[in-house]
Amino acid sequence: MLAFWGSVLALFVSVLLLVFAAAPYYRKYIAGGVCKSTAKLNGKVVVITGANAGIGKETAKDFAGRGARVILACRDMAKAETAACEIRSKTGNQQVIARKLDLANTKSIREFAENFLKEEKELHILINNAGVMLHPYSKTADGFEMHFSVNYLGHFLLTFLLLERLKQSAPGRIVNVSSLAHHGGRIRFHDLQGEKCYNRALAYCHSKLANILFTRELARRLQGTDITVNAVYPGIVSTELTRHSPVLDTLRKSVPFLLKTPPEGAQTSVYCAVAEELESVTGKYFRTNVLNHCVGKRKQASPSSLNRT
Repeated sequence: MLAFWGSVLALFVSVLLLVFAAAPYYRKYIAGGVCKSTAKLNGKVVVITGANAGIGKETAKDFAGRGARVILACRDMAKAETAACEIRSKTGNQQVIARKLDLANTKSIREFAENFLKEEKELHILINNAGVMLHPYSKTADGFEMHFSVNYLGHFLLTFLLLERLKQSAPGRIVNVSSLAHHGGRIRFHDLQGEKCYNRALAYCHSKLANILFTRELARRLQGTDITVNAVYPGIVSTELTRHSPVLDTLRKSVPFLLKTPPEGAQTSVYCAVAEELESVTGKYFRTNVLNHCVGKRKQASPSSLNRT
């Protein structure tokens, strides 16, 4: 019996040592690529939705460091002002401004766009970053299912309200933050608002597929305008996106080393917005190429994901 427990202990110690030895390599793999572009954004105007925390905040910080005028378009103004103050302090760029935008409310979206067009004469980069995940079933004030509204419809409306200003300021770039979860999505035309059947995980997948399809179609329509549109998958990142799932949120906080940090997760968005080699690349889906640590592996989303039944 003593020999048995000795073997168990030896096995446990061996596994533990293996985990510690592999940890640095695993962490490097998880971290993914880094945007190596040194492009400056002086004189450029950028709008980022959901920029008060997580990937959006880190993207804003990067752009501010490059000299851009950055508009943090956020629902929670207290958090947005705090984030803007922090970014101004860390980058020395005083052109970081918080503005109210609730993507679950079309009135708020129209008010944001109206005020932006009055205040800003140019717009060069639009990052559609904000999102919700695993939200319990609910509808917005306009009657739309929450995932579909915030993740897709709200950004759809915002983009078209700002599109002429982007064209006037060309060249410009639009980056839509999607997810690998789009592979599990279907466009259920007979039940877009989830009234007949609702699964909050699938609702998230459906909305992210909509982002991909929107990206491809808008890119097609904007050919010849010097405006590019691309979608990105940032990876599995430790952010507040899991707040509606106690299990996932607890897991995220318990094993942060298994996930990307927000700065790591922001790299793909930054790359698609500033990389010189992507000047004419449009209608693509980007994810971090973890094999060579150079952000920007392009992958075409499957058109078979569009299900009209």
